[in-house]
Amino acid sequence: MKKELLLGNHAIARGAWEAGVEFAVGYPGTPSTEILETLTQFPDVHAQWAANEKVAFEEGMGAAIGGVRVLVTMKHVGLNVAADPFMVFPYAGTNAGFVVISADDPGMHSSQNEQDNRYLARVAKVPVLEPSDCQECKDFVRAGLELSEKFGVPVMLRTTTRLAHHKSLVEIGDRTTVPKREFVPDAKRFSVPIYRRLLRPKVEQRLEQLRAYAEETPLNRIEEGDPMIGVVTNGISYQYVKEVMPQASILRLGMTHPLPRDLLVDFCAKHGKVYVVEEGEPFIEEHMLALGIPNIEGKQRFGVIGEYSPGRLAAALGLGEVPEGFASEINIMPRPPMFCVGCGHRTVFSALRQMRVTVSGDIGCYTMGALPPFEASHTTFCMGASIGVAVGLERAGEERVVAVIGDSTFVHAGMPSLVDSVYNRSKLTLIILDNSTTGMTGGQPHPASGKDIYGGHAPRLNLVALCNAAGVEHVSRVDAWNRKQVFGAIREALEFDGPSVVIVHGPCQRIPEMKQREIIPFFVEEELCTQCEACLKVFCPAITLNARGFPEIHPAECTACTLCAQVCPPEAIIPLPPDRSGTP
Repeated sequence: MKKELLLGNHAIARGAWEAGVEFAVGYPGTPSTEILETLTQFPDVHAQWAANEKVAFEEGMGAAIGGVRVLVTMKHVGLNVAADPFMVFPYAGTNAGFVVISADDPGMHSSQNEQDNRYLARVAKVPVLEPSDCQECKDFVRAGLELSEKFGVPVMLRTTTRLAHHKSLVEIGDRTTVPKREFVPDAKRFSVPIYRRLLRPKVEQRLEQLRAYAEETPLNRIEEGDPMIGVVTNGISYQYVKEVMPQASILRLGMTHPLPRDLLVDFCAKHGKVYVVEEGEPFIEEHMLALGIPNIEGKQRFGVIGEYSPGRLAAALGLGEVPEGFASEINIMPRPPMFCVGCGHRTVFSALRQMRVTVSGDIGCYTMGALPPFEASHTTFCMGASIGVAVGLERAGEERVVAVIGDSTFVHAGMPSLVDSVYNRSKLTLIILDNSTTGMTGGQPHPASGKDIYGGHAPRLNLVALCNAAGVEHVSRVDAWNRKQVFGAIREALEFDGPSVVIVHGPCQRIPEMKQREIIPFFVEEELCTQCEACLKVFCPAITLNARGFPEIHPAECTACTLCAQVCPPEAIIPLPPDRSGTP
């Protein structure tokens, strides 16, 4: 069997292809993003980004009901957005295999909260599979699809940041061709909500069948060891347990909802002490306590906040230091978060900082506008919340309230809030930061970017026309790198008596077309420079002071955005002449 070194997310994509998935859909969100991007490289799978996770889930739901195997991807908070269809789908049940990836983020590496989505699965009465390494990331996709078809239920495959982004060897195989299942219209099952009352008992019956399955499935396995020490664990925590307590007996749970009652009780009865090691909330531990199992210890010892690691487990167990190299983080020089060189968001937050307005922010790169040196964004909660929060601040008596949102986030969750603000006669000023991509997760396209997931041309949502159609009378669109335009447009919008929108357009410097363009970097002509340091107040990482006390622009980093030149009183910042190379 051929083996490849794969990232966890790459292994999930490979598993979907091998298992015969025909349709894959999601919304980008770390730590899940690479799954769908990788699937674009596989033939026979149609992959696409959706406007948001709810739309993605519903599209996948339709495809599975229509008879083809489906994979839907999102991060943990994305499932909140998709919760409505997630909760109702189990009532009707699926036709073909349906697996939804919930990529949780212990430690909040790139998220606004810690959240354990096993609880959502329990509310929805959906089975949960949790792989422990890259091989299982691949294998569990197939297992999930087969489980889905066996019981006619959507299946959650839960990963975490460390699992999604670690690498290990994976045995790879060929694609399995899965015949399309016939879609049979059934109003009582798919169409009329009143009939859900009849389906409700079937949901419980299925859950009981799944509990019986959990007792016998090889996804849950016992690894015999020291009879005095037992460990019940799951996911990436299993790897840490194997490093720290290699002598222990282990019950590794690959299926964590529903949990196997008899297997847990029997395992614990055979061991003097049992530790429950699970990242996130005490999901397994609470179930074991409810079963009356007496000899267990979990969150009280290991804690509920943040990621686990071998070092953390060893310290909690009093085992001393873990051998060097097991789990040590690489120590790097701290660097404060900052907009990239040439980022178009810089002008907006410079303006907001000077205008001293109340700013409701959103999820995206522009969250950094709340940090020094700008400190010009005052709230950030979740996708699309900026507009609703701004309206609420206005109703609470705050004056000159501005909502800031990115183009992808606006399409994802901001449009209904804008419609609501117009309907309820708000005087909101909304700034849409249109950088033509989903920047925070690595530059994925969206409906307003003009591209699809494969990089091909796609219809482009007209943001100006959309805002006009929503009833906004004052809509302007300006160049993100034209400082005068940006400042003027925001001032005009704040003075308008009614809701207003400023679309600040400037493609992200990281997208391919911006990287590939020819750039003539700027430099500082020291003979003209008065050392006023106005250019330093642009806060561009490419500008530093040299040994002579003059500002210096590093040509390899400069994107020729011209912002420093625009603020230079003596006009000492000019394009680098062709006959000069390197730093002057």
